[in-house]
Amino acid sequence: MDRSADACRILESTDIGSQKDRVVTEEEWLQKWEMGNTGFHKEQGHPLLRKYLDVLLSGRSGLRIFFPLCGKAVEMKWLADMGHTVVGVEVSEQALKEFFSEHSLPYCEEPVPEISGAKKLQSTSGNISLYCCSIYDLSSYVSLMITLMEKNSSYLLVTVSYDPNKHKGPPFYVPESEIKSLFRDCCEIKCLQKVDDFSEKHRQWGLDYFLEVLYILKFVA
Repeated sequence: MDRSADACRILESTDIGSQKDRVVTEEEWLQKWEMGNTGFHKEQGHPLLRKYLDVLLSGRSGLRIFFPLCGKAVEMKWLADMGHTVVGVEVSEQALKEFFSEHSLPYCEEPVPEISGAKKLQSTSGNISLYCCSIYDLSSYVSLMITLMEKNSSYLLVTVSYDPNKHKGPPFYVPESEIKSLFRDCCEIKCLQKVDDFSEKHRQWGLDYFLEVLYILKFVA
């Protein structure tokens, strides 16, 4: 059975359903870190990023790479080790401190005067700067990403697809139509791969399929 193909056909006629007004509050997100409910964190890094890293970098070195909603993503360390400069944003201070601790990276903290209560945790080497604040304190998500992109820059975006009428999220279902609506005026959008990531956890949520969908967005405006 080709579950991916069946899921794609289902998604053609599925909207975001009960997720329309669903949001994850800052308190809910912080509680996930406090309780260790972080199944979304991948200890070995995201396999799709590893697979398509060359597509993102396009042979370029010394890039400044932004990780929105970064958590304690291990990819930040290995991209910095490749010679890139990494900037991340995450509301959970615990997640950021765990990142530096788990990689044995010394760091310093300093306030961010422009944002009340925000702070920056920066590696002493200076090539990793992680901001502890809500990304929405900076700007709306899509507007922020667009302002950070220069012509010919690339953005790898992973979304998930499933029947949103069967699970309230998170993670949230994002249809391709939404990606196009938000980014098509300034980016070329290409779907690189759809991966069947269905597991017992998703079955317990009441789902019968779960896909990860990887896009590359190239800024052309």
